[in-house]
Amino acid sequence: MVALIVVALLVALAVGAVYAHDVRQTQHTILRNYPVLGHFRYFAETWGEYMRQYQYLPDWAERPFNRLERSWVYRSAKGVSNLISFGSEAAPSFAFRNAPFPILDEEKRSYMGKTIGISEGPGASARPYHAANFFNISGMSYGALSHAAVLALSRGAKQAGIWMATGEGGLSKYHLDGGADIVMQIGTAKYGVRDADGNLSDDKLREIAAHDQVRMFEVKLAQGAKPGKGGILPGAKVSAEIAAIRGIPVGQDSISPNRHRDIGNVAELGAFVNRVRTVTGRPVGVKIVAGNPDFLDEWFLDCIANPTHCPDYIAVDGGEGGTGAAPAALADYVGMPITQALPLVADARARHGLQDRIRLLAAGKLVTPDKVAWALCMGADFVMSARGFMFALGCIQAMKCGSGHCPTGVTAVDPKMIRGLDPTDKGVRVSRYAERVLDEVSIIAHSCGLTDPGGFNRSHVTQIERGVGGFRNSGAG
Repeated sequence: MVALIVVALLVALAVGAVYAHDVRQTQHTILRNYPVLGHFRYFAETWGEYMRQYQYLPDWAERPFNRLERSWVYRSAKGVSNLISFGSEAAPSFAFRNAPFPILDEEKRSYMGKTIGISEGPGASARPYHAANFFNISGMSYGALSHAAVLALSRGAKQAGIWMATGEGGLSKYHLDGGADIVMQIGTAKYGVRDADGNLSDDKLREIAAHDQVRMFEVKLAQGAKPGKGGILPGAKVSAEIAAIRGIPVGQDSISPNRHRDIGNVAELGAFVNRVRTVTGRPVGVKIVAGNPDFLDEWFLDCIANPTHCPDYIAVDGGEGGTGAAPAALADYVGMPITQALPLVADARARHGLQDRIRLLAAGKLVTPDKVAWALCMGADFVMSARGFMFALGCIQAMKCGSGHCPTGVTAVDPKMIRGLDPTDKGVRVSRYAERVLDEVSIIAHSCGLTDPGGFNRSHVTQIERGVGGFRNSGAG
């Protein structure tokens, strides 16, 4: 009996010591939020590799991101090796055409970056933006994300030398406090730049542009999660601070219109872009989800006829993209996937000779180096990711984003859950993830015989079609 009591006391002391360790450390959000119990997750994650032959669920079966993709991001963010053994588990839909004589280390060059916006002529910006890197953080609103997550993203972006977009929720102090270059997104409700009646306010635009960190503005027509429907932020997430930033009532559902009320055709879109650029002096882009291809030709013809209407960039979001809450029918079935949308827009831009005037940005599950390099080959000048950076923050794909009950604090509203996400530690992880992507895209470029990723084109990648009994090569593009 005495022995049992001693054992019980030792176990209790051990559990207590583990609990004290977990709540004090800052590297693992799950352990801070779920002390002791959280170790079972890490045990399963670590030892699962050795139990693969007994698993009924393969690594590539989970959705929307499978275990292989998530693991790559986690390991990159933690700064541990991503080398694999015993061959690839991937079933790729494309492959890069490697050169017979790849680039030697002494032949490699640093990526030189690209400038967005022009400094002279119709449609010029007072402050064009030279973006140093091709992989950046896509729009995620404060409110949808916790303040700790936004601050960590801003810190990580600053460290990695990349930009971050605000999402349609407006500019917060957490975006600015981390020091990152910022893209201010203007959604259909015009949060952060609206007057009392919900219309675009030139004074608010100037106020936002007064921040030196705000380098560009982005007019959001649509997002991949829900083309044709505006943003949705449940009332439980609309705190006094978020309500003040957005200019809406506290505690009420924040539901944006399904389109800009003052943008109903190509001419009005061009006039809106020109107004924002004129007032702010910053380059202005437009975020779209590709659908009707006739729209692209009409839009680009208007850009040629009215150069002041021309956007400085177009952000193409695939129908598979999106972090926001959305009806399943829109998330699953509306909007072209990025694999079709990006080549479509790139071809239309080239057809009208606007490659040097309009930069092309791509988003939509492009979270690993292979997909980023593919997008660059297809004509993208830059690639953006939202969910990849959520994984870098510690997201475990619990699918609780809209509820506010995110167990890792990324999209939580509960202060106890948010407390588990340490912005300093997670900022470093964001930076590491971005740097690993940039580095491994460069490795692919060197394998293809390029000195840097700036030389990618469609001749460097080939699509693979799955046929009966194996694969067949369908050629470039």
